Amino acid sequence: MKALKLEDSKMQELSHALRGELILEGDVNYEDSRKIYNAMINKHPGMIIKCVDAADVVTAVNFGIKNNILTAVRGGGHNGGGLGICDEGLVIDLSGIKYVRVDASNKTVRVGGGNLWGEVDHATHAYGLAIPSGMISTTGVGGLTLGGGVGHLSRKFGLTIDNLLEADMVLADGSLVTVNKDQNSDLFWAIRGGGGNFGIVTSFLFQAHALTNVIGGPTLWPIEKTEEIMKWYHEFLHKQPEDLNGFVATMVIPGPPFPDFLHNKKFCGIVWCYTGNPDKFKELFEPVKAMEPVFEHVGEMPYPAIQTLFDGLMPPGFQWYWRGDFFSDILPEASKKHLEFGSKIPTPLSQMHLYPISGAAAKPGPEDTAWAYRDAKYAGVFVGVDPDPGKAQIITDWCKDYWNALHPFSMGGSYSNFMMEEGQERVKASFRHNYDKLRKIKAKYDPDNFFRVNQNIEPKA
Repeated sequence: MKALKLEDSKMQELSHALRGELILEGDVNYEDSRKIYNAMINKHPGMIIKCVDAADVVTAVNFGIKNNILTAVRGGGHNGGGLGICDEGLVIDLSGIKYVRVDASNKTVRVGGGNLWGEVDHATHAYGLAIPSGMISTTGVGGLTLGGGVGHLSRKFGLTIDNLLEADMVLADGSLVTVNKDQNSDLFWAIRGGGGNFGIVTSFLFQAHALTNVIGGPTLWPIEKTEEIMKWYHEFLHKQPEDLNGFVATMVIPGPPFPDFLHNKKFCGIVWCYTGNPDKFKELFEPVKAMEPVFEHVGEMPYPAIQTLFDGLMPPGFQWYWRGDFFSDILPEASKKHLEFGSKIPTPLSQMHLYPISGAAAKPGPEDTAWAYRDAKYAGVFVGVDPDPGKAQIITDWCKDYWNALHPFSMGGSYSNFMMEEGQERVKASFRHNYDKLRKIKAKYDPDNFFRVNQNIEPKA
């Protein structure tokens, strides 16, 4: 791919063809426009096209193809590996394609390709509805959905892709198509877990569910109790009604809004989310209380509140390094490693989470969508986080060491949204038995691998 050295006439022609904005190096808004959530990624694209509609995306894709330019696609900019941006090439920025249209009669929601989940939650909550998504409201709808979508509502309503009904996409030949179970059904299968490999989604149609309030929040135990709590958690959670979700973590309490006596101490924690009848929660939660947490802050709240619970602790612009793996169990040997590395967390925001994959998330078959790990019990993620660039190496080393220690207990692959740029073998392991089928679909819709700044699926020759 060429570095961007195009004549002024081409740039003027492109600018005139867009409703959105063409941003070049040296422009006053270039520096802000190239920033992404993870400040550890510092790439300098040759140009950024801020699209405001699907026609802009078509124009941008055609320009990238015609001029043989390396092209990245940015939705919310949350991707840990910085795969929404590239050096020297073109970034197609979808942040101007925002709308949320709720059809209360059939509980469906049409969402723009550039929306963030907090914007969706705000709109759906007014109708007493919710769509399963992730854990941080500033996450982009596009990246989270195309990778699978694991979050607070996974056990009750499934992954985000299990609630995707339709998408409008711009393909690598510049065409705009609709995909669903009846139209371009192979492509619809592929985008439910296959990431951004097959085109740019400009519009999503989701099935929403009746949900207004949840009961949720954290319970904490001293890090020394990690082995005991993880053993109990694994035996307890998956036997509970699908209304109860909880992810287990090794973590540090960095400060407010938590009380002073917790600050800068290490814990094994569980963050709960219950969607069922409030009258039944007390009895359901009694076994948790019997484990005697040193801190509990679990109560009823609007669903958007639990989605924003950690937003203030994780603003854009911090240093991030993360790794992920799927796990079928929490073995005693693994718990020992969690205790070891949880006891030496290097910075207050660095942590490990195990998100449960059971209940509704486990009901589809392993080949029903591109998301191959329906038999997993957990999607694990190890994250080194700190605002100080001087600590980038410390958090990276801790994360890699933690991952290396736990990887032998894993199922071999990772939830793709929890990966950095880790090489082709990791990509294959993460798509597992679906990889070959994905390669064939990739060859059909993107034979030249135009969309390759992602967890890339190479077209099958």
